[in-house]
Amino acid sequence: MDKTKALLAFAALSQPTRLDAFRLLVQAGEGGLLAGEISDALDVRQNTMSSNLSILLNAGLIKNTREGRAIRYVADMDGLAGLLGFVMQDCCGGKPELCHPIIEQLTCSC
Repeated sequence: MDKTKALLAFAALSQPTRLDAFRLLVQAGEGGLLAGEISDALDVRQNTMSSNLSILLNAGLIKNTREGRAIRYVADMDGLAGLLGFVMQDCCGGKPELCHPIIEQLTCSC
């Protein structure tokens, strides 16, 4: 990931509803959630949620698939990994063993 893409991702996550939606999708795992389910869970109007999901999609943080008239969204774990990799690229001044506790905290046990 380059700086421009990282800034786009951080900008997308800098708004509370989008951050909540992204975290909800990370929690949902591979099955993701339908757009309406996300709106309901976060108590956000569907048109507002649609705009926020579009921003997350354009930032490379989520993916979507159409299911009839509905759209299912899932967290793009490759996009998240790219963002985290960019941030941690030069972690700990060339001493990766110092970063080990941070990486352990980021490791998903799901």
